[in-house]
Amino acid sequence: MTLICDSSVVFAALSPRDRCHEVCSDVLERAAVTVIPAPVLAEVDWLARGRRVHDAMDRVLASVGDHSIAVVDLDEEDYRRVRTLLRTYADLGLEFVDAAVVAVAERLEEDTIATLDRRHFSVVRPLHCERFNLVP
Repeated sequence: MTLICDSSVVFAALSPRDRCHEVCSDVLERAAVTVIPAPVLAEVDWLARGRRVHDAMDRVLASVGDHSIAVVDLDEEDYRRVRTLLRTYADLGLEFVDAAVVAVAERLEEDTIATLDRRHFSVVRPLHCERFNLVP
């Protein structure tokens, strides 16, 4: 299974004090391929610094280096899709990073998103499938 990850799952897996640490760690370990849209990295860094998980980014970057995590940059079409999503779901408060996760999932035609954010991802309707499969 290929997982497109948002920051909530990545951060929880990196933070042993997080109440969802074990379940998020298990989800990431079971994935055949773990994909992180590039904007997620900045949000994970911001969360880690704010919550004093000092080695979080070092561990993420080590995973990028050993190819257990694939970082996907946004392309021009992704940015157009992000803009559309932000406008479409403005009342929902969809944020840039979440819209980027959706755009990358659509481009890669993946229907599984690893997230703790049911509020946004359960509402957004992807272009390539009926709805996203949200894990954990």
